[in-house]
Parts: sequence; C-alpha cells; structure tokens
Amino acid sequence: MTESDSTSAPAGKNLLSLDPAQETEFRKKVQEVKKKRPKKYEKLTPGVIYLGHIPQGFFEPQIRIYFSQFGSVRRVRLSRSKKTGRSKGYAFVEFECDEVAKIVADTMNNYLLAERLLKCCFIPPEKVNPKLFIGSQTQFKKPSFPAVKRYNKKRSVQERRKMTSKLLHKETHLRKRLAQKGIDYDFPGFAAQVPKKKAADMNTSVGSQDLTPVCTPTVIERRKSMKIEEGEEDSDTEIVIKATPAPKKSKNKKKAKSS
Repeated sequence: MTESDSTSAPAGKNLLSLDPAQETEFRKKVQEVKKKRPKKYEKLTPGVIYLGHIPQGFFEPQIRIYFSQFGSVRRVRLSRSKKTGRSKGYAFVEFECDEVAKIVADTMNNYLLAERLLKCCFIPPEKVNPKLFIGSQTQFKKPSFPAVKRYNKKRSVQERRKMTSKLLHKETHLRKRLAQKGIDYDFPGFAAQVPKKKAADMNTSVGSQDLTPVCTPTVIERRKSMKIEEGEEDSDTEIVIKATPAPKKSKNKKKAKSS
C-alpha cells in the first residue's frame, strides 16, 4: 500500500460536509440517521395463532404449506386422538413474527374452507403454554395397538382382577367426591356386578386358624335330637292332598238299558 491509499481509507469512513460552516449540523443528522437504522441481527418475537373447525384431510403438511404464503411458519401442532390418531379439528401455528400472526388471525377468521368456517385467533405470548409444541417436529405414526383391540383382548385371571380393582377404586373415589359436595345420589355401579363371595358354613372350618368342631358324645346326641325335631316340624307342615272319589252310577240308567 502507498501512503495515498492509507490516508484515503480513514477519510472515506468519516463523512464531511461540503460547507465547513455546516459541519456540526451535518454530523448531528448523520448520527440521528444511524440511530434510526434497524439492527442487522434484531430478534423477532414469534406469534402463535389458534386454528379451529379444521376439515378432515387438512393435516400438518397441508397447514404448513397453506399458511407459508403469509410468512415463515416455525412450528405446527395439530391435536390428534391418542387412541385412534384422528384429527380433533383444531391446531396451533407458530409464525416467526407476531405481526404476521396477527394479520393471519384477522384475514383467516370465518374463512370458508372445504365447506367449513375456520376460526382463527391470535394468542398472547403470556397465555402460550411452553409445552405446547413439544413433539410437534416428530412425524405422526398411527397407533399400532388401538383402543378397540386393547379393550376386546382376552385377559388372564390376574389381569381381570387388576382391572376390577381399578374400576372399584375409581368408583369409591367418585362416591366420596359426591358425598363431599353434598350430593345424595346412590347408583349400583361396578360393585353390584362383582359376584359376592359365598359365606362359609358354621360347621365347616375354612382356614387352618379356625376352631375345629367338638365331636364329643354329648354334642353328637344334641345334633341327633335337633335333626329329629326338625323332621317332626317338617311332618307337621306337610300338605296332604286327598284324591276325589269317582262318581257313582245311578241304577235307573241300568234298568233303562236292560229294558
């Protein structure tokens, strides 16, 4: 580099006015213009919209392609059923700029799409759940074991007991909640469908800890006497049905036949 080039480089950066008397005013105007100039790496605040009444067949790829005409779309979350995988009819779309999201909410609200009026509104940043878009980037896969097959599958005895205990626990919890709120409502529920255990007889011993019946001669005689008394009571209460006698034939009819 020559000396002329080194002197001209800093002179090019410093702006000078043609009139030396207006140098101070010129520098002030240059500083004001620099302050108003937007920064190169200014961060944009993202905006989220709610999209409702979505028709069937309008899924994540279609939503992203359709709304990218307004601006850059960051994330899309379509609400789906965990059991069947079908769309629930509403979604959330996040744009890179909140101003674009507001424009989309105004233009697309009550917009007719596939014989349905879309409902679109802007969600303020303080009301957006931070866990709203978790898992939105992963591709959706249909459930391999849907609810119908899971409900109708053949269960073992242990699985049935576990299921019945869960249902009874939920039912008791529901009854307690109703009682706490002062609602007097009685219903049979699952407890009425569960078969009750048969009560054990007094003479038979169910467990090893139960007392064995005493078999002394006096006790045996008492039992015999009880059986005899029961037999007598049964004989007293027996109903005797008497057969009706056959009708007697009249003698006049016999004489008429002989004559």
